[in-house]
Amino acid sequence: MSAESQPEIKPQRILLVTGVLGAGKTTALRTLEDMGWEAVDNFPIRLLDRLLETEPGSAQLDAGSPLAIGFDTRTRGFDPIRTIERVKRLTARPDLAVTTLFLDCGGSELERRYNETRRRHPMSEDKPAATGIAAERELLEPLRRWADVVISTTDFSTNDLQQAIREQFGSHTPQRTTLTISSFGFSRGTPPLADLVFDMRFLDNPHWDDTLRPMSGLDAPVGEYIRRDPAFSEAFTRIRDLLLLLLPRFQAQGKAYVNIAFGCTGGRHRSVFTAEQIASALRDAGFSPTLLHRNLGSRAADMVEGTQT
Repeated sequence: MSAESQPEIKPQRILLVTGVLGAGKTTALRTLEDMGWEAVDNFPIRLLDRLLETEPGSAQLDAGSPLAIGFDTRTRGFDPIRTIERVKRLTARPDLAVTTLFLDCGGSELERRYNETRRRHPMSEDKPAATGIAAERELLEPLRRWADVVISTTDFSTNDLQQAIREQFGSHTPQRTTLTISSFGFSRGTPPLADLVFDMRFLDNPHWDDTLRPMSGLDAPVGEYIRRDPAFSEAFTRIRDLLLLLLPRFQAQGKAYVNIAFGCTGGRHRSVFTAEQIASALRDAGFSPTLLHRNLGSRAADMVEGTQT
């Protein structure tokens, strides 16, 4: 095979995550892991060359999966100057794309966090937390100045930091929300994991039509019957538009799973038909929902349908 025909190997993405203790490194690494990164915390940075292997082109750890490595002043052999020198050498390699993220936080806020959690700062010994915080900040200053990305979490909640990490690094590992649409019967219990539940019992019930009773929402005559209900068209449009508004926002917030459930009395007619139609509309909009009909195989029973219309 000629050199021109060989596939181009993308550089292995490496994100080094460090910063002052209490600034949110663990939260950042967990968020990256949820986004598809392989995360390693408290890694001895002196062993970084060995982890990535020394031969150029051999650092494809997992078919190019991005790797996030966390370390801080507690890591054995921590030395900011040597760390910078080591990372500079790695940055020069064409098979690696190395980025350093430094998480910072104001001293007063760090003191508050340590007091709130009742944890002792590792560098304070028997002195106030402020002493340890100041010593650590002085030690880390060269690394902070050199880092590619600095995020201050002073005014951040956990959710704010998660969102900042997704915005900064999410474009490299796009993760689509797993979307599930289901139908169910209220008479047989509501689904426990649904994020949104739509009650379709306001629609005319096909069960009371002798011809339609043995059918389901998958059958065309049932669908035609439900569509004739004057409320269906407007309700369907409003539900569809609401989902088209919410789903991109759920995804932007990093929600991994969204479960949308449509219910009717027995779970065989109105909920099944509406779930099918909504799934089709969302597919047309670019989503890929999984469709489940929990009670489609249940027996049609007048007693069940009569309890809740």
